[in-house]
Amino acid sequence: MQPLGVDEPTVVGPYRLLGRLGSGGMGRVYLGRSAGGRTVAVKIVHPHFALDEEFRARFRREVEAARRVGGAWTAPVLDADPEAPVPWVATGYAAGPSLAAAVADVGALPLHSVRVLGAGLAEALSAVHALGLVHRDVKPSNVLLTLDGPLLIDFGIARATDGTASLTSTGVSVGSPGYMSPEQILGKTVAGPADIFSLGALLVYAATGEPPFPGDSSASLLYKVVHEEPRLGSLEGELRQLVAQCLAKDPAERPTPGDVARRLAPEGAARLVAAGWLPGPMVEQVSRSAVRLLNLEAAETGEPGLPSGPVEFSNPSVGGEFGPPPVMTPTPAYVPEPRDATPPPADPPGKLSVSVAATSATGVNGRGRRLSCTVALAVAGALAAVTVGSVFLFDLMPGGEKSNGSDDTSAADSGYATPSASATGEQPIPASYLGTWEGPGLALSGTLPMGTIRVTVHQAAVGKELGTFRQTDQIGGICDDVLILKQVTSKQLIVTSVADESNRDVCTTGEHEVRLTPVGDDLKYETDNAEAGDPVARMSKVE
Repeated sequence: MQPLGVDEPTVVGPYRLLGRLGSGGMGRVYLGRSAGGRTVAVKIVHPHFALDEEFRARFRREVEAARRVGGAWTAPVLDADPEAPVPWVATGYAAGPSLAAAVADVGALPLHSVRVLGAGLAEALSAVHALGLVHRDVKPSNVLLTLDGPLLIDFGIARATDGTASLTSTGVSVGSPGYMSPEQILGKTVAGPADIFSLGALLVYAATGEPPFPGDSSASLLYKVVHEEPRLGSLEGELRQLVAQCLAKDPAERPTPGDVARRLAPEGAARLVAAGWLPGPMVEQVSRSAVRLLNLEAAETGEPGLPSGPVEFSNPSVGGEFGPPPVMTPTPAYVPEPRDATPPPADPPGKLSVSVAATSATGVNGRGRRLSCTVALAVAGALAAVTVGSVFLFDLMPGGEKSNGSDDTSAADSGYATPSASATGEQPIPASYLGTWEGPGLALSGTLPMGTIRVTVHQAAVGKELGTFRQTDQIGGICDDVLILKQVTSKQLIVTSVADESNRDVCTTGEHEVRLTPVGDDLKYETDNAEAGDPVARMSKVE
């Protein structure tokens, strides 16, 4: 747990916040305490999400869904205010590490512990699925290990499966690479079997200390989940057979959560937990978590806290960052001089800047925080969601080749003009470029669909922010780039696209060149980003 920052609230609803537990796709999670002394986990959504009515409707629905989830092996929803200026939800707090933290610190669990873990989580999923819900993000960091058994937490992206809940959330990943099911990656219908696939992957990690689909980038992980067999390591016997069935590519071939629970614990997980289910080192780790909580209680002064000044929930323009990267940023796009920040150094001559219509904030060194873009991976006829900036292993794709784009093109034969008056920043951007443009994106010489690309261009001098870039993939994942104007030529704008540090880990990092060229009434987008397949788009003006 981290101490509260000066820009963070100290009171949310009836709860006094004691520290920050972590962050997720929708917001931050804090340790809180009620007036009656009950310890809770309080999740607060990002303020800029709260301004989105579609997101607010989604959050309201998911809180109601989470309230319906109860019983053993899940953290109950105790309180919530979906109508607050910044919506929040409070759940029961358990003193214990996540499975991810426990395995990283102590190592793989023994066979008995894995069986209890799997049985408890399967029983939890059975109850969730009986309500017509799907968790959609079962992974090691969403499972807590307590002396009273495992707890499945974070129903933040749970979605009803009755066909009535089709809302999507802007910029929020619907799953975690390596633990997502193939159908989830491919954008197909997601139902209960998707959670079983994730459970199988989680059990491999718990038993071996390694995920079943190892990889050094999100793109390669997604590819392996869809096309390769899992690595089950040292798993043996019945557990290996069960896990292999959970990880079947075909959802129809996977067992139900009830089947998993019965095969792992015929008499129920509770009986095994009562006899002691964690190994000694992990019991010690769980106990330390409880001691830290007690020490925190002893250190409290008992004085009521006050909301922190910089985070004024009634004001949509929040001073300072509300969430750490890669989650989200509440400040307006590319703010040049945030409050209490040192003015950024002067921009060097000969550069021109562009910013995208996405939230972005200035970094500590005055640079715009990087945003990036998302693509969908189509391999062997399958469409898998991946991010433009991911370190994509194209040689994994059967028959796939990287497009060289314009890497071989020189300035002379590309028609680029040498810097003239435009290089001084005095020449205005031609009116034909200004506005918001949108169109379908393609990579790998037009063979890889990338979803929708949206670019906004406004007047700017060389070296300054020119506009913004946003790419939305087929399953709603979003990454953004800040565009910095580099050069104005007689035929096109040459721009430096900067990936935002606050993006999801599946998004592009670093910088790459972008060219914007008028084509009739449209605007053509091209970029030299070989790792992303040199994406292009022909965009029409929408605003």
